[in-house]
Amino acid sequence: MTITLSPEEVRQRFGKKFSKGFYTLVDEENDIAQIIEHCTAKGPVEWDAENRLRAGGPVKEVFVDGNTLIMNTKIGEGDVKFGPASRDLGGQALKSLLVVGEEVHTTWLGLAGASVGVGACLPQAPGVIRAIYSDLKGIGGANQVEITIVSRKMKRLILGLDDTDSKEKGASWVLALELMNAMPHAYPLLHKIIQLSPLVPHKTTSCVSIGTSFAIEERNIEAAVDFAVDFVKERTLSKHTAMAVFTGLSIPKEVVAYGLEAKRRIISPKETERIAKDHGVRMIEITGSRGKIGALAAIGCFDMGLKAAGLLDDDL
Repeated sequence: MTITLSPEEVRQRFGKKFSKGFYTLVDEENDIAQIIEHCTAKGPVEWDAENRLRAGGPVKEVFVDGNTLIMNTKIGEGDVKFGPASRDLGGQALKSLLVVGEEVHTTWLGLAGASVGVGACLPQAPGVIRAIYSDLKGIGGANQVEITIVSRKMKRLILGLDDTDSKEKGASWVLALELMNAMPHAYPLLHKIIQLSPLVPHKTTSCVSIGTSFAIEERNIEAAVDFAVDFVKERTLSKHTAMAVFTGLSIPKEVVAYGLEAKRRIISPKETERIAKDHGVRMIEITGSRGKIGALAAIGCFDMGLKAAGLLDDDL
C-alpha cells in the first residue's frame, strides 16, 4: 500500500534531518536532467555519490562539491544494480527520473542507513512537493525503502556578465554575487570567475568575466532576466556592460570552443554575435556592447570546472 506524505509530514514522522535542498533541473530537448542536493555534512554526500554510481540506473555522472551532490542523469529508467554495498552493487540507487507535466518524479532505493537518506532526509528538503512510499515498514537498521520524490520541474539558467567595473573601483565577481543573493525568482547555484586572454587591450586588470547559474521554473525565466538586467544596470561602473543568457544543461560545443578561444586570443564582436545567434544564446546590451565577448565566453567556459578560472597553459 502506497503512502503519500508532504515534507512537513515526513519531518513530523521522522524528525528534522539533514537535507538543505533538493532541486531537479531538466533539459527535455537533450533528454537529460540534473539533480542537485545540499546536505549539512560531506560524509553522506560522498557515500551517496559512490553508491549511486555503482548502482547505475539512469545516472551518468556524479560530482561532489563540498556538502553538495550534483548528479547528471538521463530522463527515464535504467538497469539498477542495488543491494548491500559491494564491488558490484550500490546500497542506494536512483531507479528512474520521469517528467510528469510541471513535476519531476524521481524513484529511489535505499538499504539500511541509506534508507534514512532517501526515506527521511531527501523527502523533507526544500524543493520537494511530496513523497510517495511504496511501503513504510521502517527506515534504518536492515530496512529497505522504495520512494518516489516529487519536485518541481526546473531549468538551468546561466547568466554571463562582463565589463562592469573601472580601473578605479568595482569588481564584476562581487556584483555577480550580489545579484545571486538578491535574485527573487530563482535559486542560486554556481558562481564562476572566467579567466580570459590577458592580451585584451581593454581589460581592467586581469581580464575576467563572470558566470552565474540558477535553478528556475520556466515561467519565471523572463522575470529573472529582467531583474538581473535592471540590477546590473543600476550598479555597473562601465559604459560597456553586457549580459549573455543561456537556458539548458548542455552547452553547445561551438560555444564551448568559443570560450576556449577567448582564453587564447582577442575575439571580434562580429564573431561573438554570430556564435551567439547560431547557438541559442541571447545577448543583452546593458550599457554597451563590448562586454558581450566576455559574457558569451562565460557561458562557453561554465562547465569546465577549475579550468574555467585558469589560462590554457595552467597546470590544473
